[in-house]
Amino acid sequence: DIKWGQVYERYLPLVARASKREELDDVLRQMASELSALHVFVYGGEYNTPLHDDISLEMAHEVSSLGATLRRSVEWAGYVVTSIPERDQDFALMDGKAIYSPLSEDALRMSGQRGLEVGDVIIGVNGESVMNVPSIHMLLRGMAGKSVRLEVLRIKSGPSPLLTRIIRQLPPKHDGSDSKDDAKEVTPEPLIAAPLSPSDAAHLRYTAWEWRTRNAVKDLSRKAGFTAGYIHLRDMSGGKAADAFVRGFYPDFDKQALIVDVRHNHGGNIDSWLLDILQRRAWMYWQGRATNITNGGLGWDEQFAFRGHIVVLIDEKTSSDGEGFSRGMSELGLGKLIGTRTWGGGIWLSSDNHLVDGGIATAPEIGTYNKKFGWGLGIENMGVEPDIWIDNDPYQTYGGRDAQLEKAIEVLKDWLEEEPVVLPQSPGRHRDMSLHEKAKRCSA
Repeated sequence: DIKWGQVYERYLPLVARASKREELDDVLRQMASELSALHVFVYGGEYNTPLHDDISLEMAHEVSSLGATLRRSVEWAGYVVTSIPERDQDFALMDGKAIYSPLSEDALRMSGQRGLEVGDVIIGVNGESVMNVPSIHMLLRGMAGKSVRLEVLRIKSGPSPLLTRIIRQLPPKHDGSDSKDDAKEVTPEPLIAAPLSPSDAAHLRYTAWEWRTRNAVKDLSRKAGFTAGYIHLRDMSGGKAADAFVRGFYPDFDKQALIVDVRHNHGGNIDSWLLDILQRRAWMYWQGRATNITNGGLGWDEQFAFRGHIVVLIDEKTSSDGEGFSRGMSELGLGKLIGTRTWGGGIWLSSDNHLVDGGIATAPEIGTYNKKFGWGLGIENMGVEPDIWIDNDPYQTYGGRDAQLEKAIEVLKDWLEEEPVVLPQSPGRHRDMSLHEKAKRCSA
């Protein structure tokens, strides 16, 4: 047991030496660490800041983003566009607002402009050459949501015919040969774009990764000979998390397999709702005169029950309710866990013990247990161990490979070969229960 009176006396002298709120935070963290428990967070309160919480001042110092990956090119005296994130067009207006790359066709079409393509080059921002500064982002500080004039070379997207052309030679070939045969007429053109804030740019990249991963699952499963759905849950908090599950689950509830990706999940409290849906079982099937489960009929009861096999992807940043969901999937026999050991937060909290200045030092206060694992469900300070351990190599991940996802496809393929998920055949023609002709002539 912790002697909190003694802890108080031990740390009290440090409070007198704290000269600002951040140093007091450090003392509070050290005190809370005596618990040796996770779900302890210290934040908020009255901080001294030169910006005085003025949003306009804060934005003036933010480095905005053009929503694309750029590579500095001495040959072209500018920045070459190497990738432009794309999100699921079907859900572009979800979660409050649509966020597109400022350089994309989606963002520029409404203003009568054409979007850039991978291979195009940005050579200027608001009349300043991008080569005059160490980074193009120095010219984008404080420009989030504001119009900026870019000078671009449309190497790939093609020049506008109305502009005067200026001949620029292509850079030398890698083999050192003459590139005169490849000479092109490339015209610097103006482009008006509105850069994104850092948070919106991060959201765009994340959303693009989700869409790209979902498409990868469709492609890999098709090549492996089965159908699969994919759901990524960033967290388990509120309506946005519920919407993410709904958008991912219901279009694919009739697939043979499902991958639920809770890697980097920040937690929340909707695990019981998700487990409730995934525990539904099909026990009867519907067939009309012209429709059945294979051609758009009602399907089965319980409605939208998932009949296939499920894999849950976890990693070291799967935390809190993401861990509770993963443990539930395992204990209820709903699926297999693939990835690495999770964060290790098995004591829950309410986050309602605010301090007098509005800050908080959260307290893990709601224990969890069951007969098998006891307190903390084997999660607290331990994490959830996967059924199949595999880590993503950082270098390969940077190159676009997802070894954990590939393993999930491999496991599901083998699982389906051992336990196929097939639609049941109808019993055939219903037996004739009409009155026999002799019975109809019976005088009785």
